[in-house]
Amino acid sequence: MRRWPGWIVGWALLTTCWLAAAAPDTLAEDALLAQITRRAYDAPEAMLAELQQRWPAQAHHGQPREAAWLLARGRILLQAGQADAAEAIAEQLMSLPDGAGASWLLRALALERAGKPAAPLAQRALTEFDKRCPPGDERRAVREMGCDFRGAWEALRLQQREQYAQGAFALAESSSRRSLALARGGEDKHLAAISLGMLAVALQSQDKIDAARAELRAAETEAAGDLVAGARVRNYEGAIERRARDMAAARSAFEAGLLLAEQADAPHLAAVLRSNLVDSYMHQGMLKEALAAGQRALPVLQRFGDRFYERSLHHNLAVAHIKLRQFEQARLELMRVSEFGVDPSDFVLRARELRELADTWAEAGQFKEALTALHAERELTDRANERNRAAALEELGRKYDSAAKQRDLDLLARDGQLKDQQLANQQLAQKVGFAVGALLLLSLGLVVVTLVRMRRAQARLTANQRLLRAQSERDPLTDLSNRRHFLAVMDQRTREQPDEGFEGALMMIDIDHFKNINDWHGHAAGDAVIVEVARRIRAAVRESDLVVRWGGEEFLVFSPALPGEDLALMADRVLRGIGGETIDTPAGPLRVTASIGFASFPLGGAAGAELRLHWEQAVNWADMVLYKAKAEGRNRGVGITAVEAPNADMLASLLQDFDGACLNGQVQLRQLPGPT
Repeated sequence: MRRWPGWIVGWALLTTCWLAAAAPDTLAEDALLAQITRRAYDAPEAMLAELQQRWPAQAHHGQPREAAWLLARGRILLQAGQADAAEAIAEQLMSLPDGAGASWLLRALALERAGKPAAPLAQRALTEFDKRCPPGDERRAVREMGCDFRGAWEALRLQQREQYAQGAFALAESSSRRSLALARGGEDKHLAAISLGMLAVALQSQDKIDAARAELRAAETEAAGDLVAGARVRNYEGAIERRARDMAAARSAFEAGLLLAEQADAPHLAAVLRSNLVDSYMHQGMLKEALAAGQRALPVLQRFGDRFYERSLHHNLAVAHIKLRQFEQARLELMRVSEFGVDPSDFVLRARELRELADTWAEAGQFKEALTALHAERELTDRANERNRAAALEELGRKYDSAAKQRDLDLLARDGQLKDQQLANQQLAQKVGFAVGALLLLSLGLVVVTLVRMRRAQARLTANQRLLRAQSERDPLTDLSNRRHFLAVMDQRTREQPDEGFEGALMMIDIDHFKNINDWHGHAAGDAVIVEVARRIRAAVRESDLVVRWGGEEFLVFSPALPGEDLALMADRVLRGIGGETIDTPAGPLRVTASIGFASFPLGGAAGAELRLHWEQAVNWADMVLYKAKAEGRNRGVGITAVEAPNADMLASLLQDFDGACLNGQVQLRQLPGPT
């Protein structure tokens, strides 16, 4: 016979007595279901048994409270990994008069657990809940209108999570504030504490660090006496301090939360906190401790089916293995990360992780893997930008389609009025014959005016489409060309000279330690640095050169015709232009340096032969020497002066083992020191 832990037995007895005393009270019954559902996060089997024991006495088909009990059962089944049984509950809920919101919420939670976008279904659920939970007076809605504030709160949490993952921090703040209003309207301190934690994270992401810490203090007050809520608040505190680059404070917060979770006998929550500790340990150089914490958390996360934190943990373990130069173990962890796929709602988070991987591989001297991670990050960023651009085009199309339909309706209305008038005129033809001619002239005028207006509207639509296309090829922050424009230029050159290969010079520029500028001085300072660096690059190159914001803090300069010696002089001008003087920012003057990789194409082959490359291969060579410059200590330029390879295949193999090719003299480099 199975023995339940002592806290479950004691808690069950307490809540049994409480329910018997408060059975007529709907709010007390909802509070009991909320407690059971929360404990299911760490003990799903025990709470499923608890609910099944109460079910015959507390619920029967057709009773007013059936939807609440079914939703609680469905959520516990999801925590227990019984997704099919939970889906059956969702279908049953949809058949109930008051069960649509609960059904959509349960399906949204199932998608979240499977690692898929849940916000659309969460919005459907919220629409249903809002019928009894209108924003404004939440306390009255809970007391008098039967508002299921906990269901609405959960739907808002799912929306807030996706908004945060997509970088929509202002929307995430708004969702968190409404969640807080619902929690306080229902007098649920546990949900209020979590809402304040979510709000603090959203504020800190907008560089409102003082406001974020104030909300954290309020969350600690709400969580007083609740070990689980206290542990979750510490988890939010650790996330905020980690983003503020105070790794010691982050570690302290995660460890305090872990202690509370263990005191509450909450193994799932403890595993989440350990997985977050991995990152804090890594940034403090405690790599062995990071691996130990991760290996302890991993089986627990797998047992509870927590795909979100398991994927994040595999990524952090991969970074730790790279730092320890355990490359095979790192590749195994990254293989496990790839098995989870990429959720479109997590493009921003995944791109940030790929950038971290690229930098870690480069610091370890593994330039091939660094380049692969960098290309993956760029592809993901392009996909996110393309999705945003498509949404903008779709919205513009809807706007003009609506305008065109309205014009058609106006034209039909006018035509109908004209026909009515013509019928009336036929009856009065003898008396007002001259009016018929006037009306015909008026109708012709209306048709001409309508045609002119339609042509003008079409011309405006075409002009707006051209403007949108032009804007899509410009970087809005720096007004430089973006990668889309560069790709269009390269495609045009390839069509004009399909057999010639790439000719010209490339210079890849990366702002050194830019992440620290954002983390330590705020995103406003980071934007000021990017704008000024773009201006200095533009001033250092020729008028005919194409300067591209390649992505984030990277820039690309394409010179159609520039010999190697002149290219080195231009790279030196760029180095000194960027690092020679401090940059004024909202956080004060900052000294900024850059790393540059440059090469002139075509590259020289054996016996003076020229090796023709596609432009994408040329970009890869420029990328590789940029990573060489960063590996050599940054604040410098590294350029290719000569390459000895008899054919294109040998040239490709040199790129695969770039360090070896440099040591063997097959690739000769030129070093340009930056300003001191």
